[in-house]
Amino acid sequence: MADLELVVDGRTLRCADVARVADEDLAVRVAPEAEKRASDAWQLVTELAARREIYGRTTGVGANRDLTVDEDAGPEHGWRLLRSHAGGIGEPMPARQVRAMLLIRLNQLAAGGSGAHPRLLDALATALTTGATPLVHRTGAIGTGDLTALAETALTLAGERPWVSGSLRPVTLDTSDALAFMSSNAATLADAVLATDALDRLLRASHVVAALSYVVLGGSPEAYATAVHEARPHPGQVRCAAEMRRLLGMSGTPPRGRRIQDPYGLRAFPQVQGPALDSVGYLTEVLTVEINAATENPMVSLSAGDVFHHAHFHTAYVAVALDQTRATVHHVAELSASRLGDLVEPSFTGLPAFLASGPPGSSGVMILEYVTHDALATLRQAALPVTLGTAVVSRGVEDHASFATQAARAAGSAADAYRQVLACELVAAVRALRMRPADLMDLPIREAFEAAGAVLDPDLADRPLSADLEAAVGLLDDFADL
Repeated sequence: MADLELVVDGRTLRCADVARVADEDLAVRVAPEAEKRASDAWQLVTELAARREIYGRTTGVGANRDLTVDEDAGPEHGWRLLRSHAGGIGEPMPARQVRAMLLIRLNQLAAGGSGAHPRLLDALATALTTGATPLVHRTGAIGTGDLTALAETALTLAGERPWVSGSLRPVTLDTSDALAFMSSNAATLADAVLATDALDRLLRASHVVAALSYVVLGGSPEAYATAVHEARPHPGQVRCAAEMRRLLGMSGTPPRGRRIQDPYGLRAFPQVQGPALDSVGYLTEVLTVEINAATENPMVSLSAGDVFHHAHFHTAYVAVALDQTRATVHHVAELSASRLGDLVEPSFTGLPAFLASGPPGSSGVMILEYVTHDALATLRQAALPVTLGTAVVSRGVEDHASFATQAARAAGSAADAYRQVLACELVAAVRALRMRPADLMDLPIREAFEAAGAVLDPDLADRPLSADLEAAVGLLDDFADL
């Protein structure tokens, strides 16, 4: 992939590519072999539809699956499907999510399982390259296909609905393109990929924030010792401990800490952070499979020379992985709140209560605990599992749903809330290090402290901290790459 170009082949798209296209102006083109694959699939399903019934092409959909479409209907059946399913409601999707959705749908079509006409691939690539963005509503899916969002997108490509930005020459659609284009969870996957990317970066940044708090609190290095984590080598736990050792310059036999045992916020950090790191890793693997999969129902198989009716539209893998990830991130955020509580406690820091620097009764950063627990409460609600519910729709024919769509939205809310929690801890840790400077030598953590010191107000008097918190939020993305 060139720096300013992404080649879509239906097989090798990465979650990082989706996040990049969501935020950057890139030229997107379809690989020649993917164009041929899509063309061959379109020709095959066209031939098969002339000889046998194929769901959504020669029949109705949902409970109408047994109703045969009039042979003389032409493209009107497809138009009716698109128009009747374009019933989304609520706020429009943010532009970055729409771009992510368009890329994912393009890549899935390039996998060659839809049988949609190749001109749809060209149209999506052109929209992404030129920055044309359709108006798509957020509400209307339950984890068994983003029918409303993709119907709205198809009608926009065809010139029947408005563009939010830019525009394309209208694309010709026929009956074969309607369900073939709609049969995907691309919008849900877009939400999930972007939320996963945010959570991954926040978890990486949390090592840096926790390390700053460790310095202030005079933590014990024993909790991160190699020998400790070799005894129970869960991958995420081992990774977290190793990252803390790197950031803090720990090597060899660890020296004694200020306390024989630290509070859980420091001592149990690898054991709580580990599951979150592992969950995000697994979620990324699941999403990578999904964004490169031929999930359309019915699915055209070039290798078998046939069309198969199936249930790839069901996103149980995605929903379950998202539920687990949000739950683990909530636990990590609780530890951040605990460390903040330690930072304002004189018995742990040797500094004034609430890190106040003024006459008796000064409040310092007292309010940060309130802000943290407000954000933590929001995260707690976002962490509740969505997979405990289901839905029965279409006259009982479609009798289960994953609610991966709602799980993905909740993951985005969880990331926003966790970002605020970490920002509160960061503001307090930097303030404490200013009140009692530590020798950070040439450690990686020193770079983080200096970066924070450059944007956080050094004034220690009682004052509003909103601007500091906003600046701290902005630092976290950089900390992920430290």
